[in-house]
Amino acid sequence: MDSYPPADPGTSPAGLRETKKRETHRLISDHATRLFIEQGFERTTIAEIADAARVAKKTVTNYFPRKEDLALDHQEEFVRGLALTIAARAPGESALAALRRSFLTAVEERNPVAGFAGPDFSRMIADSPTLSVCLRGLHDRREDALAAALAEATAAPADDVTPRAAAAVLGGVHRVLFGRIQELTLAGRDDDEVAEVVGAEAVRAFDLLEPSLGDYARA
Repeated sequence: MDSYPPADPGTSPAGLRETKKRETHRLISDHATRLFIEQGFERTTIAEIADAARVAKKTVTNYFPRKEDLALDHQEEFVRGLALTIAARAPGESALAALRRSFLTAVEERNPVAGFAGPDFSRMIADSPTLSVCLRGLHDRREDALAAALAEATAAPADDVTPRAAAAVLGGVHRVLFGRIQELTLAGRDDDEVAEVVGAEAVRAFDLLEPSLGDYARA
């Protein structure tokens, strides 16, 4: 049985339950990631993950309804990221400028959600057909969320194709850059090298969009 630090006497029962849930979530996720990297995603079973985490198999599926959720456990943060950047853009800042700034900050911070997941994790995804398909679906969902955010930001009519077209272009650049980070990581480059290369490439990629989207969705 896993032990935890003594609870603060002032902590409510509801707070203790939430803390326990977070600890269990992290415990299961950590063991799943270790097994996926050691054995491969496709070959690892839910039962093996449950045994490693010392929980029931049903507990695993309660916390992670799909096996893919165990490997990619920042899905909602990834899907909502671009849309949230649009919502939080500064006064006078265009959608393109906000997304450029946000991505370059993520590169500086070596943010895992931007693709800086390390060679073992990147290889796990690349070697798994299931996870590769799941990742493409997450990119699609992120683009849809971005289109909705752009439509709201520009008060576009429901039948206006402009937000969807802009999201396809902006999301496409992010998709390419994410793939580039993975590619360089799998080629043996360390995070600092990857950041230097991709940071410069990102500037060029976003500059290509400036003539058409430089003033679009300006706050």
